[in-house]
Amino acid sequence: MKFKGKPNILYVQLGAIGFLAIIIIGAILLSLPVSSRDGLGTPLIDALFTSTSATCVTGLIVYDTYNHFSTFGQIVIITLIQIGGLGFMMIGTMFMLVLRKKIGIRSRSLLKDSISTGYIGGIVRLARNIIIGTLLFEGIGALILSIRFSFEMNTSTAIFNGIFHSISAFCNAGFDIMGRNGEFTSLTGYVNDIAVNCVIMSLIVIGGIGFVVWEDIYVKKFNFSKYKLHSKIVLTVTLFLIMISAVMFYFFERKNLMAGLGFKGSLLASLFQAVTPRTAGFNTTDTASLSEGSKLLTMILMVIGGSPGSTAGGIKTTTFVISLLTVVSSVKRSKDLDIFNRRLEDSILIRAYSIVAIYLMGATLSTLMISFLQPELVLGDIAFEVFSAIGTVGMSTGITSKLCIISKSIIILLMYCGRVGSLSVLLAVTENKNNGLIKNPVEKVIIG
Repeated sequence: MKFKGKPNILYVQLGAIGFLAIIIIGAILLSLPVSSRDGLGTPLIDALFTSTSATCVTGLIVYDTYNHFSTFGQIVIITLIQIGGLGFMMIGTMFMLVLRKKIGIRSRSLLKDSISTGYIGGIVRLARNIIIGTLLFEGIGALILSIRFSFEMNTSTAIFNGIFHSISAFCNAGFDIMGRNGEFTSLTGYVNDIAVNCVIMSLIVIGGIGFVVWEDIYVKKFNFSKYKLHSKIVLTVTLFLIMISAVMFYFFERKNLMAGLGFKGSLLASLFQAVTPRTAGFNTTDTASLSEGSKLLTMILMVIGGSPGSTAGGIKTTTFVISLLTVVSSVKRSKDLDIFNRRLEDSILIRAYSIVAIYLMGATLSTLMISFLQPELVLGDIAFEVFSAIGTVGMSTGITSKLCIISKSIIILLMYCGRVGSLSVLLAVTENKNNGLIKNPVEKVIIG
C-alpha cells in the first residue's frame, strides 16, 4: 500500500480494515469453549456481535458478560475495549515507544488522523501524553473502584472489577461484570453510591471530551480564554448538555424511577442518566422503565454523542454545534458562522451536514428494516436500539437478545460504522475520480 498522494483516504481505509481485523480476531477468541463459563463456546454470530460491541466501545450485549463469559472471555472483552477506545494506531505507537523504535513521517501522518488533530508537529509527544494520561486516569479510577468493591468482594475479585469497570468507563464502552447481582443489572445496585457514580461519570466525561482538549487543559491549565476554539466548543457544549439533561431527567422521572430514592439518589441518578447516553452505556436505573420523554431525550443525547478524537461516538458535539449555528445563521441571513469571536470555514459545513444526513438515514433505514423483519417488537424500542448502536452507546430497553440473525447483523454493521465513522466507511470504499478541473454549469433550484 502506498501512502503518498492520498493520506486521508488511505487512513480511513486503514482504519476500517484495522478495526475489522480486530473484530474478527476477537470473535474467534470469544467463540472458543475456554471463553464461556459452561465450556461449550458461543455461537459465532453472538461472538461476532460481542466482539464488535467491545471493539467499537458500544456495550450492547446478547449475553450477560459475567454469567456467560469466563475470566478469559472477560479479559478478551476488556482488551478489545482498550484497543477500540484508544484506536489501533495509538496502540501500535505505544509499542513503538516502548521498544524505542523510530516513528516515520507516514506513521505520524496516520497518527495525526487517528487522534483527529489538525497538525503533525509534536504528534509523537501528544501520543505519548495520551498514553500516559489514559493509564493515569484508568489507574486512579481502578484504584478507587477496587477499594470500594473490596467491601463486598474478595481482594482479587475487587481489583479485577475495579480495572474492568475503569477501562470500560474511560473508553465509553458500557460493559460491566455485575451479573453476580442479577443478569443485565449493570450498575443499578449502586444508584445511591457516591463513589461509584462519581468515578464512573468522571471517567466517561474525561474519555469523551477528546485527546486534543486534554492537551489544551494540560498546557494552558484553566485559562479558558487561551484554549483552542475546538476545546472551547467541546467543554461548553459538554457542560451545557449534562446540566440541562440532568434537570430534564429529574422532572421526567421524579414520580417514576426516582420516586423513593431521596434527594441524593435522585441527584446522582439524574446526573448519571445525563452523562451515560453520551455513548457510555452504563445505567443505574432500569432503562426499559424510563418514561417516554426520558427515552426520547436519551436518544437525542445518543445522537449527539461525545467529541472528536475521543473514545466516544455519535455525530460529535462540534458537528451538533455547527449544525445549530448554520440554522441560526440562515435565520439571521448571515453568510458567516461565528462563535467565540471566531469565524468557521465554509468547507466544514458540508462535512457536518454529510455526517448528520448519513447518520440519520442509516438509523432510519435500519429501524425500518428491523421492524419489517420483527414486527412483534415495539417500534420505539427498535429505534432506541438502533440509535444506541450507531452512536456506540450500549443502552438498551432489553430487546438485544430477542433480535434475529439478520437484525443482529444490522446492529453489528451500525456499531462498526458508528465507531469508524459512517462518512469514513463510505470514503474507504469509494474513490474520488473528480480532479476538480472540470465543473458542471450552475443552475438555481428553489429551496423551502
